[in-house]
Amino acid sequence: MTEFYFEVEDTGERLDRYLALELPDLSRSRVQSLIEQGCVYVNNNECTSKKVVVKSGDLVTITIPEAQPLELSAENIPLDILYEDDQLIILNKAAGIVVHPAPGHPNGTLVNALLAHCPNLPGIGGVQRPGIVHRLDKDTTGAIVIAKTEQAHQHLQAQLKAKTARREYLGIVYGAPKTETGTIDLPIGRHLIDRKKMAVVPVEKGGREAVTHWQAQERLGNYTLVRFQLETGRTHQIRVHSAQIGHPIVGDPIYSSARSLGVNLSGQALHAWRLKLQHPVTQEYIEATAAPPQEFTKLLEALRRRSLQRM
Repeated sequence: MTEFYFEVEDTGERLDRYLALELPDLSRSRVQSLIEQGCVYVNNNECTSKKVVVKSGDLVTITIPEAQPLELSAENIPLDILYEDDQLIILNKAAGIVVHPAPGHPNGTLVNALLAHCPNLPGIGGVQRPGIVHRLDKDTTGAIVIAKTEQAHQHLQAQLKAKTARREYLGIVYGAPKTETGTIDLPIGRHLIDRKKMAVVPVEKGGREAVTHWQAQERLGNYTLVRFQLETGRTHQIRVHSAQIGHPIVGDPIYSSARSLGVNLSGQALHAWRLKLQHPVTQEYIEATAAPPQEFTKLLEALRRRSLQRM
């Protein structure tokens, strides 16, 4: 259970909006739920109305209960294994699969599949996300590493934090970048109005450092195949950064407008192509390359044909 105390400096802000701004890791709906549950006090008085307006000098207290462990079950879901030993496993994740169970996705996740493949996984890295070192969005495909021991979990997370693990993505973006390479260094946080989205947000308003390096691989008329390298790993980082510089990922349902390309996409054309990391025990470097899915390849071929026809 975690408690936060805030002494209000500004006036005229609704309680739910005030807390959502102060606690960017919580969605506004989550804040509203906590208010309804009696977890929020204003001037030491329980407040269950989200519409209360806080004023300068008010003391706001919010208590966030510990997350309840999920009941995880093993499910016989096929896995595309790129590398595996007794310490870790690297998979090529398919589109449409959520990495770990969460509200709205209690089963059919990568974790459910892993529990069937690795029976000893539940005790590693916490109950709710056993073995998960990093994650990929539901419709982002490609290489993802999972720890099979606590030692491996800590070692792999340390590599990500130290930025020594190399994560490369392939993405098809709208438009033609003016340069061949670039770096996007813009902080990312929860969108200040639409809490279901991420956005470029100033650090003083809750944004966290986010750095993405990119290089144009193939120009296809008004589309470009781009290789991305992550220096940090914020939620939706590549998708937000690409949209911010005016070249959103093709097919992104959140950060780009829908446009017909003649190819049906189940999600954004973004693929975790290559993962390079140090083995937590042998210290040798492992490099795993994940072949792009058929949807991605089909789109790329269609754009190549279209580009040739216009020459």
